[in-house]
Amino acid sequence: MNHSADNTADTNIATGTPVAYAELHCVSNFSFLRGASHPQELVQQAVALGYQGLAITDECSLAGVVRAWQALQDLQQETQKDPSLAAKLENFRLIIGSEFHCDDHIFVVLVTDKKAYSELCRLITTCRRAAEKGTYLFNPGQLFDLQHCLLLWQPQQSFYAQPQQSQQPQQTQQAEFTRRLSHHFAHRLWLLAERMLDATDEWRFDRLCRFARQWQIPLTCASQVHMHIPARQPLQDCITAIRHNQTIESCRQHLFSNNERHLRSCKKLTHLYSAELMASTTAIARQCNFQLDEICYQYPTDTLPTGKRAGDYLRELTEAGCKKRFPQGESQKVRDTIEKELTLIAEKEYEHYFLTIYDIVRFARSQNILCQGRGSAANSVVCYCLEITEVNPAEVNLLFERFISAERHEPPDIDVDFESQRREEVIQYIYQKYGRERAALAATVISYRPKSALRDVASALGMDLLALEPVLANFGYRYKKETWLDELADRRVA
Repeated sequence: MNHSADNTADTNIATGTPVAYAELHCVSNFSFLRGASHPQELVQQAVALGYQGLAITDECSLAGVVRAWQALQDLQQETQKDPSLAAKLENFRLIIGSEFHCDDHIFVVLVTDKKAYSELCRLITTCRRAAEKGTYLFNPGQLFDLQHCLLLWQPQQSFYAQPQQSQQPQQTQQAEFTRRLSHHFAHRLWLLAERMLDATDEWRFDRLCRFARQWQIPLTCASQVHMHIPARQPLQDCITAIRHNQTIESCRQHLFSNNERHLRSCKKLTHLYSAELMASTTAIARQCNFQLDEICYQYPTDTLPTGKRAGDYLRELTEAGCKKRFPQGESQKVRDTIEKELTLIAEKEYEHYFLTIYDIVRFARSQNILCQGRGSAANSVVCYCLEITEVNPAEVNLLFERFISAERHEPPDIDVDFESQRREEVIQYIYQKYGRERAALAATVISYRPKSALRDVASALGMDLLALEPVLANFGYRYKKETWLDELADRRVA
């Protein structure tokens, strides 16, 4: 059932009053091979539809919220040119959350404040560390560690059974779990109703409402969003087939029966949910006040000798390094630059950051492990004096503002390369120095390359990959326009 998105302000059909709605359950393409839209597309569409909030709730992950947050900042920059956009953004909230699946339950955890964000981060880390790479291991009992988060719960269907006089052991366990969850998340728990307009939609909604009345748990609603517009359904089907390593034709039992899992217009939602349920979404959104810019780096203090202040110690090391680097004495230009850099480092409170990098480089050099700083850090005289970089400021014209600027509200990048054969020694030193609970390797999210994407899509469509190889081999430079699709289609195996 397709309904066109109405970007004008929707109103309640019965009363004529504006309808307010916030989407509380939405996965992006950072839920790999599940979501069919980018976080920025979801944010832009939610704002265009007049939503008052959007929760990015990727599965056991917070990876998508950064781009969603950046998209919101970009929209706010455009408000001076578009007054109507400013009105839509005035009450809009980007909500950070994550969903967890276990035994056909869906749990959506939403962040309210910085403490709640820390709790959710710890839960995701625990679940990911307990499983192999690319998966996670979640136990509903872990929810009881959350003291500040909000919880939306969609129980498995067996929980909807009416209580019997002589309960089976499984029903007793289910009742006990529901009771504990209601008690622990008092005033922070909602049952999640999501009408997908499929064959069992009315039955599920009716049973969930009964379950809510039975346990006196409030209801809220959402759309289980996987894409920003319904036109993404073919892509949704395609990535589902890729996830199951099958063709679209052979995995129909895994495909969604319709394209309802998109950001639906408020007008359409009023036909599906009561005004009370719609209002509950914005009430929940108003409790979620956390924003990503509240996070700041907390640098380790382990490198600081007892009784010394970070600024004094950094100056001490810089002066000692300056004498070593310039045995004949530094020029006035170098001296002025050192003072300028140390002043700005102190203003930004980056002293511990520089001291940490210095400590790691000092260890590497003490073990004769080749290393050298690169990139914008080469513009810093302090980095040169600390022997992090090897660019002599007396021989080149440096632009320190490329490295640290008073206008930038983020720490500089100090990239240090270590010889590959002995890099593991440096990693183990970091673990030993700072502890395994405070040291970690940074993870990156891998994106599809064009050829890999084409191969996987072709496989999902049931095409002959061997026949496509000549086309794919020339893809990078031969096809400057979209006409390559015609050749791919011509090669499809009947």
